[in-house]
Order: sequence, then C-alpha cells, then structure tokens
Amino acid sequence: MSRALLARNGRRALPLIYGGRRGTDTLSGVHLAARRFIVDMSYSAHFMDFKGSSIASSMKKLVVTKLSPNFREAVSTQTVAVPTPGDADLLVRNRFVGINASDINYSAGRYNPSVKPPFDAGFEGIGEVVGLGLSASSRYTVGDTVAYFGSGAFAEYTVVPAKEAVPVPAVKPEFLTLLVSGATAYIALKRLGDLAKGETVLVTAAAGGTGQFAVQFAKQAGCHVIGTCSTNEKAGFLKSIGCDRPINYTAEDLAKILRKEYPQGIDVVYESVGGSVLELAVNSLANKGRLIVIGFISGYQSASGIPPFKGGTLPVKLLQKSASIRGFFLPHFLGDYREALSSMIQMFAKGKLVCEVDCGDLAQEGKFVGLDAVFRAVDYMYAGRNLGKVVVEVAPPSVSNSKL
Repeated sequence: MSRALLARNGRRALPLIYGGRRGTDTLSGVHLAARRFIVDMSYSAHFMDFKGSSIASSMKKLVVTKLSPNFREAVSTQTVAVPTPGDADLLVRNRFVGINASDINYSAGRYNPSVKPPFDAGFEGIGEVVGLGLSASSRYTVGDTVAYFGSGAFAEYTVVPAKEAVPVPAVKPEFLTLLVSGATAYIALKRLGDLAKGETVLVTAAAGGTGQFAVQFAKQAGCHVIGTCSTNEKAGFLKSIGCDRPINYTAEDLAKILRKEYPQGIDVVYESVGGSVLELAVNSLANKGRLIVIGFISGYQSASGIPPFKGGTLPVKLLQKSASIRGFFLPHFLGDYREALSSMIQMFAKGKLVCEVDCGDLAQEGKFVGLDAVFRAVDYMYAGRNLGKVVVEVAPPSVSNSKL
C-alpha cells in the first residue's frame, strides 16, 4: 500500500479482512487460536489526531542525559510525543518494566562508549500492542500482548520491531522475569556450566532476579545447590525452590561453611557479586571447577564499575585445579535466546518454574507504580532488599479494548 493511498484514505477507516491463523508461535511456544485480522489503514490519522483511540498524545520516558553510575544523576524524566511505529514495528503500551543491575552500567556508558547522551533507558517491558505498521499486521493485531528485550523500555509507550517481540498469553510480570534474568541463567548454565548430575553448584545472590533461576535450573540438572542470601526470609524462599543449602551470609560465615561442609570444593559457581565474594569463589573451586561470571554488582556504583579483586595468584590457582573462569554477557548468546525463552515459558505454563516478582509491596514508600517509580526501584535493588525480580508497574490495565 503506497504512502499516497494511506494519506488519501486519511481519517476514513478501510479495514481489510485477512484469513485466520492457527498453530504455535515458534518463539514463545504459545498456542495461537484461529482468528480474523483487521488491518485498519487509518493508523496515520489516529497518530496525528489521536481521536477514536486510547493512545495518548504525549508520554513520559526516562532518558540518560549525563553519563554516571548514579542512576538518579544520570537519568531524567521527559515528556515527549508518542512515537509512530514504522512499517515493521509495533507500538506497545508498557504495563510492566523490569529493573536490572546493569541499568546503571548502561547509564554510565560502559557498554558502548561511543554512544553519547541523550539516549533512552531500560531493557525490558511487557504490555499491549496499541498500534502497528502494515507489515507487522501480518502477524500481530491491536490488543495482542507481547514482551520484549531491547532499549528504551523505561517509557509509557515503546516502539518495538515486530520480529523482536515475544507473544505472551497475558500481561503478567512473571513473563517479564524470563527476558533477561531467566535467559541469563538458562543460557549461561547450559553453555558454560557443563552441569552434570551429582555436582555441587554455588549461586551467589541466589534470591535475586537471576539467581532464583540459576538455583532452579541447577536443581533440575540433578545438582546439589548452595545459595547465598542476606536474610532468613530469603533463605526460606530458596528452600522453597529447591536450594539444598541456603546460606544467610549476614548470620553465617560463608567461607567457613564452604570449607567445613564442602571440603572437596565447588564444581560450578554462578557468580554475580564480585570483589571478595569472587575471590572466595575462586578459592573454593574443586578440581576442574567452572566459575561463571555473569556480573559484579558490588562495584557497579563505583566510578570504575569494577570492585577490587586480588588476582595476582589467579593463574596458579586455576592451573593447580585445572579450573576455569568463564564470562557471560547475554547479547553475545542471542543465537540461544529463542530456544531458552520458549523452554522457560513452557516450564512456567506447566508449573515447573517459579518466577518470583518483587513489585515493592513491602518497600517503605509503597509499591512501584508509575514510570517515576523506576528510580525508587533501582535504589531498592541496590540496597539488597528485593526478593526475586524487581518490576515496576508502569500503567494499570487499559480500560478500552478498542482495536482502533
């Protein structure tokens, strides 16, 4: 359809009815019922005057305006026009967005030093499709529920390439936990952990967003799982998801416990804290042990982003045990992403995977609701108060089911 024809149709809706579809989405594994598609050719008019639709004329979004590991200093809230999706894009009204430790690495410009402010913040969101381009309408329609992993999620509306969207059965924050946190644990342990039944696995920050999944996947592989955490409540949660030995490091000496209870060492470590915890993990490795570094949150808020690490004797320690340290960064493993997400969605649907969400119900200032709550949510996570994945509810469910 030419731009001229789109413009000529203007405000007059010319719906085209396409045949139904039936089958299973290859990415999410979600069954798709047969349905009719209505492609409304007047989207351009809706985006110009916003009449007859539930799309707002303006929105809030979080923008990195200054490079800094201090999220509040780096990021500001801006009011801008709601973007128009391109031919192959979806416009998603965000219902929930996920908070990640790496949000402040991003705001500090550590991932791509060539990118200069201003740029949009946020990595993952879930919501409803409220607008879309003509090509995108061959697979999606207004009202579909999708999740996505990409930049610019900290906004009330986000344009998402249709090919990168993940169809989900409902807008539940549990699905959001899988996009980054779950996928990191799933792929890292599968590709780098080489888990074998009967091995011992240590997960640091085990009750956090990604740690909860590492515990479950290691247990599913038949391993004995140790998990570190900071409260008795978190230790109880870890037991409930299969952790064999939760260790509350504020009440127990982690180093002594590992030496006393695991004298043969640890076969696999899923490590996200860094600094002294990383040093202890290296010293605790068994012969042929594998240590997977998925982050080092203890240093992210510093100027360098890297916590102190005494690594002068590291080559000797690795050589003596034929051990290895392996780094994992999710964008380097996108070839594994589809299979990982599909498997996890199916596991959750079958009740075989716990996706713990922390929306700040117990936070001092209350639940994380509204885009501005992202700032509180980041502080909350860095204070170590979360149990599970930190999620912000950007907007309540839409009161309109209009298909535009």
